[in-house]
Amino acid sequence: MARILAVDDDQAILTLLGRILVKDGHDLTALDNPARVESLDLGRFDLVLLDVMMPGMDGFELCRRIRERVDAPIVFLTAKSAEEDAVYGLGLGADDYVRKPFGAAELRAKVAAHLRRERRERKCALSFGDVRLDVAARRAFAGEQEVLLTKTEFEVCEFLARHPGQVFSRAQIREAVLGWDAECDEATISVHVANARAKWRDVGAEVIETVWGVGYKWTA
Repeated sequence: MARILAVDDDQAILTLLGRILVKDGHDLTALDNPARVESLDLGRFDLVLLDVMMPGMDGFELCRRIRERVDAPIVFLTAKSAEEDAVYGLGLGADDYVRKPFGAAELRAKVAAHLRRERRERKCALSFGDVRLDVAARRAFAGEQEVLLTKTEFEVCEFLARHPGQVFSRAQIREAVLGWDAECDEATISVHVANARAKWRDVGAEVIETVWGVGYKWTA
């Protein structure tokens, strides 16, 4: 059982989420008002589902406000079809997105994939000079300065760092990090890599290299 927070101004969507997720044994907190989210104990949730198009405060703004308080994957529920909207959401710290309308099987697969990732056992640290990934705590450092990566950005870095110097395609990274059944496209991986690389550069570290026409490799 997982504790899931869903925020959507459409009560019909919340009802649908309840039928699917509660039936699967999850503890669902469903809110139709995004303004109520910031008063919650966000650290207790295992997964957060956010609608994008909401009055007053949209999902993008809500994600920006709560990302540092949420130690769980954030997945957007979006009716927007433009790729730049999904890219923008990932840039704010979201981990994934599901396009509306979605079916029960699709939602279950997406939720299950993220929860599996959260429950994987992690026991070690990866060090490369001043660059360090604390795998157990999911924290990244350049010297004494912490690099604030999202969960997916960290897992992309972790995967590459476990195979330093080896080049992986976007498809290989997607399968290793998100699972073979992930429904996001390979462009999503490019966004996560770009975001992670920018954060490392902000602290003076170059850790991921693009191998044009092939993919990416860890070079720290």
